[in-house]
Amino acid sequence: MIDILFEDEDMIVLNKPAGLLSIPDRFGKEVSVKSLLQEKYGVIFTVHRLDQHTSGLIIFAKNAESHKQLSELFEGRTIIKKYFGLVSGRPQQAGVVEENMMEHPIRKGHMIIHAKGKESKTSYEVVKYFKQYAWVSFQIHTGRTHQIRLHAQHIGHPIVSDDLYGDGEKLKLSSIKKKNFKLAKVEEEERPLMGRQALHAASVQFEYKGKELLLEAPLPKDLTATLKQLEKWNAAS
Repeated sequence: MIDILFEDEDMIVLNKPAGLLSIPDRFGKEVSVKSLLQEKYGVIFTVHRLDQHTSGLIIFAKNAESHKQLSELFEGRTIIKKYFGLVSGRPQQAGVVEENMMEHPIRKGHMIIHAKGKESKTSYEVVKYFKQYAWVSFQIHTGRTHQIRLHAQHIGHPIVSDDLYGDGEKLKLSSIKKKNFKLAKVEEEERPLMGRQALHAASVQFEYKGKELLLEAPLPKDLTATLKQLEKWNAAS
């Protein structure tokens, strides 16, 4: 379950699967990346987090000193953090979203755009257009909770299958291959290609102890399969 991408005496870098918590929730009942690492290494320090249903690169520190240094890097703006996401519709080729964010005053865990919120900045560029969707590269210059998801919604192109900031509809082959789709006789219900928010933490780049590190996490199978089907059936003309 733990896919280690890089490890040294100071840090562990993993490719987190979608559906796995980054750290234990307040109930402590679900397995998390941190709890799995603690079983193997003992004391582990949280540097940053990914949403439960976002896949990709996540870093944990092995000691207090590296935790302090890495946390400062992630809180600052020298680190380059890139994500890939599938969004609904066809956004402009590139853009920057600078909209302050804060937690909803009533709905816990739900973020909103608000002038009194914390400064938040996301830049993006479309990698590939499809008829109904776009494959987008995001760079976050701040590290707010749900930042990409909220900023994508704000520009009118929410992350596909996002149940908080989009319509939550699972992406199915029948919605891509509309004319020629037939459900296999052995299946009673169609399985979705993308059943979670289509967002992946792809890479981080930063200088640590005099060395420039570029760490990358390959795409998971669900996103790879979705892109393959979009290329085949939903390619933009």
